[in-house]
Amino acid sequence: MRPRVLDDILGQDRIVGPGRLLRRSIQADRLSSILLYGPPGTGKTSLARVVANSTRSHFESLNAVLAGVKDVREAIARAEERQKLYGRRTILFVDEVHRWNKAQQDALLPWVENGTVILIGATTENPFFEVNRALVSRSRIFRLVALTNEDLLETARRAIADRERGYGRWKVEFEEGALEHLVDMANGDARSLLNALELAVETVGESWPPPDGSEVRVSFAAAEESIQRKAVLYDRDGDYHFDTISAFIKSVRGSDADAVLYWLAKMVKAGEDPSFIFRRMMISAGEDVGLADPNAIVIVQACAAAFDRIGFPEGNFQLTQAALYLATAPKSNTALAFFDAMAEVEKEDAEVPDHLRDDHRDKEGFGHGDGYIYPHAYREHWAAQRYLPKALAGKTFYIPSTQGYEGRIRDEVLRKREIQAAVLLDELDEDTEILSWSSAASGREAWRRRVESGRSAVFLADRDAIFAAARVARDQRVLVAAADDGLLVWEASRAASEGLVAALACRNEAEETLTRYASTLDEIERPVFAMFGGRDTLPGQGDSEKLFGTPDFDRIIAREPFRGGTAAGNPVAAFGLFAARARELLAAGGVLVLIQSPPSQGERISRVLAEECGAETELAGRVAAAEEAFFAPGAAAAVVGGAGGDAGRARWTWTAEDLAAAFRAAGFSVEASMLERTEERLVTEREAAAWFDAGKSPWGAAVLASLGGPDFARAREVLERRAANGPLPWKWRTVLIRAEPV
Repeated sequence: MRPRVLDDILGQDRIVGPGRLLRRSIQADRLSSILLYGPPGTGKTSLARVVANSTRSHFESLNAVLAGVKDVREAIARAEERQKLYGRRTILFVDEVHRWNKAQQDALLPWVENGTVILIGATTENPFFEVNRALVSRSRIFRLVALTNEDLLETARRAIADRERGYGRWKVEFEEGALEHLVDMANGDARSLLNALELAVETVGESWPPPDGSEVRVSFAAAEESIQRKAVLYDRDGDYHFDTISAFIKSVRGSDADAVLYWLAKMVKAGEDPSFIFRRMMISAGEDVGLADPNAIVIVQACAAAFDRIGFPEGNFQLTQAALYLATAPKSNTALAFFDAMAEVEKEDAEVPDHLRDDHRDKEGFGHGDGYIYPHAYREHWAAQRYLPKALAGKTFYIPSTQGYEGRIRDEVLRKREIQAAVLLDELDEDTEILSWSSAASGREAWRRRVESGRSAVFLADRDAIFAAARVARDQRVLVAAADDGLLVWEASRAASEGLVAALACRNEAEETLTRYASTLDEIERPVFAMFGGRDTLPGQGDSEKLFGTPDFDRIIAREPFRGGTAAGNPVAAFGLFAARARELLAAGGVLVLIQSPPSQGERISRVLAEECGAETELAGRVAAAEEAFFAPGAAAAVVGGAGGDAGRARWTWTAEDLAAAFRAAGFSVEASMLERTEERLVTEREAAAWFDAGKSPWGAAVLASLGGPDFARAREVLERRAANGPLPWKWRTVLIRAEPV
């Protein structure tokens, strides 16, 4: 019942489903060396056989349990001859590749490296630990997961219905619950299920096979006899070992006592070394509980010592006591502050301050120890003084949590820190030397660098916010709209490294630039670029199939897709068109995330005048009133003379709710959140002139109509005078939309 084609493989859609990287590689016959790893019975060998059926390359297979170095060299020799004589590649499948020792794996390495053979290795062990690092680095790793009960049921049904390789020639029926019992006991292993199914079906009658068309009824008792014990997947030094202890510690960290007991029982049942469990609990007592309960490490150590004297089975009480104490204790990970300090040491190797140095040797000559204040000479046995190097004065590593014991000492720790900070600031006032140098050109260049740095920070903040909301998985298909700047494309390529990244560009030069950069990537990993409409335009499913080879996507992401106007003219109408297309393109369980800045939430010149330019309150207030009127729904078009009608008005007055409502109307559930953004902006004379050009600027026309000529000119003068002195803090709000189809 082995699968013959990719569509026959069940339960592994994450790696061989439509649009996935491995499927595309197999279909294009462009497979590079791969390692398949996962539990028994998940389809590793079957997938290799599918490759054998679909490739034009010669396919050879070895079993690492039976084959030695000699067999490897013979296979390599045949591959070399085949390549020289016929120009034909060889795919070498090695089952249980982790069973080969280092010498056997090393014998294969040069030929994988020079392309003589393409390796497909199958293993139940984590290849990062069990396979030669050089082989791992030259292979792409795909993890197969245990089959779900639904996948196993479908596997059983196929076997029962198949007339050629299964039991389709007979009328096989199961007593209620019998087939489900086989599936449940197989525990995600298709091989185990098929073996049990074979035993259950073929031992029902007195002889096998019966005449075609005979009824074969499998009772629940027969099913129970066919597979009597559910296997617990666990090994003492492999993935299950590390995964289970990881689940145990994470359950401790999450204070889930029930989960802690379950994972503890699973480890004990599988024969895990109790000293290993106690060691990990001691680490957790410092890492996860820490100063929230300093007694935790004492309890765990006491339980470990008691277990050493008691042993199993009564020692289970000590294991349980320690685990439950940690699970129910208050949590604090402030001990991780040590690693912040370690990072600072790597950056700044500062000298020990003189007053903290050892005064037993060099006090006379170098003044070591002079100025040290002895804390025990003071009330509360504490005195404010500087303990960090001068270069790190005021640096904070440790922030007490509010939990348990640490919560009780928090106020005192912070109080002492505040007093100490006051002392240090006083010291800095005395020691500070101010050096100044002035050059108009150099100053302007410094401003430009600061502005560019701030703008990059805004871009990165937007990118990080989008990907935090989208939660892109490695095997997902991602569509990046409005991708001309490439900001989201490369991050999507990293996040969905085993899926598909499709990017929509709206300018030829942008597509050419992005494609040129992408050419440096491996062909199978490159994003797919396409030109399609404007920034706010998405293709339909048919166009998507033509452009990207898939009609739908798991994620759609965009940054400012409606910036600079919209193809529809009216932003609200454009929102609806975009949302409808997005709904069509998203696969089941898909998510759309975009960031867009409403003009009405942008920086107000009135705030800049009042807070940054020192303008008179009356002038700033009048500008503020004019801006409120301009951005109020229904007002902008009238102020500008009605140009553009409702569409022209909507360009300036649409709100975050308008955007969210468009997605709700298209069939999405929507989460909308406002994000605060700030950057240092260098306002040029040209920019200021454009804003205050009442003939071309709708904002300028509106403010001029409200203020009158003299005050309008005065506001511009105040802004330009301040802008000439350097960058301005520029503040605005942007909306992040996260939408899921309902």
